[in-house]
Amino acid sequence: MRLLLAEDNIALADTLSASLKQAGYAVDWRADGRDVQLLGEQEPYDLCVLDLGLPGRGGLEVLQAWREQGSAMPVLVLTARGSWTERVEGLRAGADDYLTKPFHPEELLLRIQGLLRRSHGREPQNQLRAAGLTLHEDSQQVSGPGLDAAQLSASEFRLLRCFMLQAGKLVSKAKLAEHLYDYEAERDSNVIEVQINHLRRKLGKQAIETRRGQGYVLVGLDS
Repeated sequence: MRLLLAEDNIALADTLSASLKQAGYAVDWRADGRDVQLLGEQEPYDLCVLDLGLPGRGGLEVLQAWREQGSAMPVLVLTARGSWTERVEGLRAGADDYLTKPFHPEELLLRIQGLLRRSHGREPQNQLRAAGLTLHEDSQQVSGPGLDAAQLSASEFRLLRCFMLQAGKLVSKAKLAEHLYDYEAERDSNVIEVQINHLRRKLGKQAIETRRGQGYVLVGLDS
């Protein structure tokens, strides 16, 4: 999953970026509201963590512009402002959730997990379940019928989470690359293919089907 982090406090942004990357997310960070708006329009992010007090263009204006353009990207608003009227303004502008500073990074991670699952039509919960698999996000392990908890590498974890959020759906290599790598990363489809083969060794060869010339489908342990 690929996130856009909009925060002008460099120390906080560094802390959040490290925490989000450790949790298996690809993260692009921008501090200026004009850059944030442009990147949000150009790139297929799964979610944006948006500070309202951005220089250049305020987060509220950025959010309103996205929603006016029809963007349904989940947005979690961060702000040091504690006024209930400002929280209401953010929600009315189209924010999906609201977190007031100071906050604990663990709370932010849990809120992000919940928003991503809801955006894919799944109920928020501590573990992600799909296609007969259970993904334990805290430990980055996967388990299922006849499958003891298998430890995943960081790359395998990101890839499997992406598949599980779209279980049963065809996912192209291009779409995987868009949602697994940040803006600066080199997007090598051959690396994705290698990671899929690694997952198959842990889940079983039939868990991920290849649709030649189209992409992949996670069928998991139910079939």
